[in-house]
Amino acid sequence: MRYIIFVVLFLLNIIHAAESHLDLSWAQWSIKNRSSRDVSCREGLEYGHDNICCLNCPAGTYAKKACLTASEKGECEPCEFDTYTEHGNGLQKCFSCNKCRIDQETTEKCTSTQNTQCKCKQGSFCLPDQACEVCKKCSRCKEDEETVKGCTDISNTVCEKRSSSGSSSGSSSGSSSGSSSGSSSGSSISVTFIIVPVIAMLAGILSFVYWTKTKPSKRAVTSRSPREMVKICMGDSEEVIEERQNAQNAKIDDSSQLQPFLEQNYVERESSRTLVPLNGEESLKKTFDFFEEMDVHYHNRFFRFIGLSDNSIKSTESLFPEDRVYELLKIWMEKEGLKADFNSLIEALIYLDQRMSAENIVTKAISDGYYKYEDE
Repeated sequence: MRYIIFVVLFLLNIIHAAESHLDLSWAQWSIKNRSSRDVSCREGLEYGHDNICCLNCPAGTYAKKACLTASEKGECEPCEFDTYTEHGNGLQKCFSCNKCRIDQETTEKCTSTQNTQCKCKQGSFCLPDQACEVCKKCSRCKEDEETVKGCTDISNTVCEKRSSSGSSSGSSSGSSSGSSSGSSSGSSISVTFIIVPVIAMLAGILSFVYWTKTKPSKRAVTSRSPREMVKICMGDSEEVIEERQNAQNAKIDDSSQLQPFLEQNYVERESSRTLVPLNGEESLKKTFDFFEEMDVHYHNRFFRFIGLSDNSIKSTESLFPEDRVYELLKIWMEKEGLKADFNSLIEALIYLDQRMSAENIVTKAISDGYYKYEDE
């Protein structure tokens, strides 16, 4: 019985000691955790580490090791190549430098204290209050608009309708002058309409009387076919009259056949002059903007003619006409590869009876120094 009581008392002592140890550990952890939460470092000057505040490392460095004593600076290490920190910090490593996208150009290179600075290439823009995931192409003002503000790398082109004050003033002045002169000239016009027909009638009667009295009887022989010879005896020899009439008939009959021949010959002569690029593949890309000249109603026929699929054409229907032309020509160029040729596009326009557009595009391509005629 004594042994049992002894064992029970021994176990009770062990349990009590364990509870005391747990209570002490919990109190220590609680104190430590509360002190960690209560640490308040000066913003922009210090950073927290193990319940103390260390001084920030300067811009262009990072904290390789934290401090051991409060309000002191730890071991700061300079940023490696292609990394940076712009401000004082307690970072364990520097940030990696950004790379400008293909549609951007670098304005300032990355340094140990500054990230790479990029902007959209000329002819494109990104609004500063939006995420610049891709640069947008600058808009162009329409024919009835004028440019108020040019496109920059952070703003699009600003256009406004052209003023129509000139036409309105012209029409008002025209109407006023017309009304003032109308009353004064009305009487003279009415008199002219009466006198002119009377004079013409009298002249016709006198001519007819003179003709019948002074000329002998005349003989005219007319064949059933207009292509055959017509003889008229009016003082000249019959041979001379015959030759003149035959020449006139031949000229009239052949004119309708000569015109298509001349037009076809002109097309063949123009299309035989091959245009060659002055800057390789880049010359062809530069001319894509010129094809905005093309009539919008011919867009689908034109792109089908040069070999694009209906799916490719439909995929760009949501774009503006000028952007749509540019994108489809890029698709065509990628599809054709080395066979992509500026002359093929011009011949397609001529075939679709868009000769004026073709001539304007060729003129721009030559004047801007992208192409020249092979025989020049």
